[in-house]
This record gives sequence, structure tokens and C-alpha cells, in this order.
Amino acid sequence: METLSFLSIDDQPISVEKTVKYLQTSGKLAQFIGDVLRQYVIEQEISTRDDIEINPAATEQTVIDFRLKNQLADPQAFQAWLQQNGTDYATFHASIAFNFKVEKLKTLVTAAKLSEYFIERKIFLDRVVISRIVVDSRELAEELQIQIEEGGNFEQLAKEYSLADDRIVNGMMGPISRGTMPDVLRAAIDVANPGQVVGPIELDGRYGLFRVEQFLPASLEDTQLKQALQNELFEKWLAEKIQKLTVKLQVS
Repeated sequence: METLSFLSIDDQPISVEKTVKYLQTSGKLAQFIGDVLRQYVIEQEISTRDDIEINPAATEQTVIDFRLKNQLADPQAFQAWLQQNGTDYATFHASIAFNFKVEKLKTLVTAAKLSEYFIERKIFLDRVVISRIVVDSRELAEELQIQIEEGGNFEQLAKEYSLADDRIVNGMMGPISRGTMPDVLRAAIDVANPGQVVGPIELDGRYGLFRVEQFLPASLEDTQLKQALQNELFEKWLAEKIQKLTVKLQVS
């Protein structure tokens, strides 16, 4: 029986069986099979649905934009690029169109669950910009709190007294996910107003004063966030589909 060649290297054919052994040896076989299963599920789903329509004009415009961005407007330069990347125009065009179909599929399979998933994740998606002063004793923290209430400069006190590394930037911690905050800190922050200092709060044996700078609530109106959540849901959907497949490795 003739051995099926998968590719050739320096005109030497490499069989499918040897390719699989190479992947096993390098520890990449599971990833390779995973990619194949992923593509299989997506293509099967697209082929069996009648609600995935794409605008041909969008595909054409994407090809044009790609060529302009990569300085491939000249037909000969574009052809050379296609050859260098082991493809041709028809395959390249089809891949662009397929990507549009995948994005459409993503929207369709996640639409019903997106709002619920957003609500489940919201505590981790909401962020708060806070500054802090961290010291070793409650007495010092209370003293600093009194100074701030009497008009003391929070930033200067953070530089002078805080033990945290962010003292060099006036105690500014930047945007922090509400879901990653210790419960006691989140509870205090949630009822505070921007500009308000809360504390002292004991965390890990130290005492902190925390000033709320800005609340950054998450919203599905944020296009990037919505896309990220769609991607997460889509990957979950794919994983569930793949788990139901019966997979057998046949290389000979």
C-alpha cells in the first residue's frame, strides 16, 4: 500500500505517519488535533445553518484594505506575497470570507447568553481607580487619616509614609477589578464617593487608607468588552461541541 505523503522536505516525502510522530515527539500533537477539531466544528456548523450571510462587498473591501496596509497594491507584489505565504488569491479570498462567517456565527451562538454572562462577570469587569497609603500600625494610619481630614496632602503623605511600591506614584494603584478586591475593601469602596478616603482597613497585617479616584463600571456598550465576552462564550460553546465528538487517530 502506498504511503500517503503529507509534505516534502528537500524533495524527500514526509508521510502522514511520520508527521504525527514528529508532532508527538515535540508535544504538539494534542494542540494540532485540537486545532483540527475546532475547525471541523466551525465548518460543520456554518455549512448546516441558513442564517449566516455575509456581504461580498465587505470581503472585497477587506482584501483591498489588507493590500493597501501591507503595500501590496501592485498586482505583481501581491502575487509574490501570496506565493511566499504558500497560498493563492482564491484561497486568500476564501479565508477572508470565512472569517466573516465565523464572526457572524459567533454573534448568533452567543446572543442569547451574552447579557446573562455579562451580569455573572460584572463584578470582575467593573473597575475602580484608587490610591492608597499602607502602613504597619493602626495608630499611624488613624493619625494620617486625621491629617487628611484636616487638609493634609494625600499624595505627599503617601510618598512619605506608605510602605507599598506605588508610593513613588503618590499611592496611585490604577484601575482595579472589583472582583479581585478583598471583600472588606470592596464593601467600603462600593459605598464611597469619588474623592473620599476610606479606612483604616486591615489587610495582610498592615493598615491602609484608600482614596476613590474614579469608578469605571463595565458596559456592553463597550465594543471591545462585548467582543471579548463573545469570544469567551464562543470558546465555551466550541469546547462543549468538541467534547461530544468521537475522535479516532488513524495514521496507517
